[in-house]
Amino acid sequence: MFGIFRYMNNTTTDYGADVDRLDIDGRTYFLIGTAHISRESADLVRRVIETEKPDTVCVELDRQRYKALMEQKRWENLDLKSVIREKQLSTLLINLLLGSYQKRMGAKLGVMPGVELLEAAKAAAEQNTPVELCDRDVRITLKRAWGALGFWEKMQFLSSVLASVFTEEEISEEKLREIKEKDALNEMMRELGEAMPRLKTAIIDERDAYIAEKMRRAPGAKIVSVVGAGHKQGIVDLLRNGATTDLEAIETLPRPSPWPKIIGWGIPVIILASIGWIGYHKGLAAAGDNMLFWFLANGIPSALGALAALGHPLAVLSAFVGAPFTSLTPVIGAGYVAAFVQAYFVPPRVHEFQSVAEDAGVFKMWWRNRLLRIFLVFILSGLGSALGTWLGVGKIIGAALG
Repeated sequence: MFGIFRYMNNTTTDYGADVDRLDIDGRTYFLIGTAHISRESADLVRRVIETEKPDTVCVELDRQRYKALMEQKRWENLDLKSVIREKQLSTLLINLLLGSYQKRMGAKLGVMPGVELLEAAKAAAEQNTPVELCDRDVRITLKRAWGALGFWEKMQFLSSVLASVFTEEEISEEKLREIKEKDALNEMMRELGEAMPRLKTAIIDERDAYIAEKMRRAPGAKIVSVVGAGHKQGIVDLLRNGATTDLEAIETLPRPSPWPKIIGWGIPVIILASIGWIGYHKGLAAAGDNMLFWFLANGIPSALGALAALGHPLAVLSAFVGAPFTSLTPVIGAGYVAAFVQAYFVPPRVHEFQSVAEDAGVFKMWWRNRLLRIFLVFILSGLGSALGTWLGVGKIIGAALG
């Protein structure tokens, strides 16, 4: 037998509508729905923990995000070259863009994003109460979300994220009050989820199920859980219905589509076979001309992309030289090569690491902040190489068939 009870003045402390109490199978759960950029949410979290003295405090964080919040110098300690070598630059970029949106909203409220989650950890530590990190690894969430989207949905998602980062709208007092009452990032994701249900499944629904299951497994008879307002109702429903979740199933990365690999290896096979065919039927001079066209068609757009990003001359040169060869293998892209060279010769300064989340929301700072310029070199040189690849494929296949 279980039920959900709002706190009433005549029974216990009245925490307001942001706190739900669930009594389930002899255990009591307190769910606090917060906004990640609200000082009021942080104060409420501390008040509930200090008043209720729970056995365990659950927070909507994974180990990576918890470490990021606790270590304010995380950007300065970032081994950027290792990130590039491991081909994690695109994942880092999406994290940065999403974090920039929240930080910009938080700046307007004078609050650091995630302050209420830090407050929960601090209040728990003061009472020697264990803290459970109940959210799924953010990298798994992003990869599952990305893998679930089709090509045009991916483009729509990226454009929505970029629009949220670069929009410089004035926020009214009414809007500020609304933001305080909601989890701004989750609200943005919910809006995207209405247009792209598969995105909502990975970013909202699966995480609701994950957090609810981790709460069930948390030790103790009294649990306080701090989650974004956008997750609270979903978690309440899952706990209320008693539905269990196989965590391993939703921690598994989706099997990648074979088509990118087929296309990735198919292009070099087609290009090399076409040049060989041209050489056999039209002579070595014709084959050489097509090889030169492939080199220039890939190298020039990629180098122009790096140049447009104001990349280091050697980064521009590496894009020019590397693109024709990286386009013949799916193992690494021209953008990673150029970005690595850029990071090596123009490493970001400490203050640029510190200000990157704020700078990401200012268009011109993508050229001024050295860390953001590395991302820009990565993006623009990669786009140039992709454009050159399709130009080269069309020209060389046409020459082989002509």
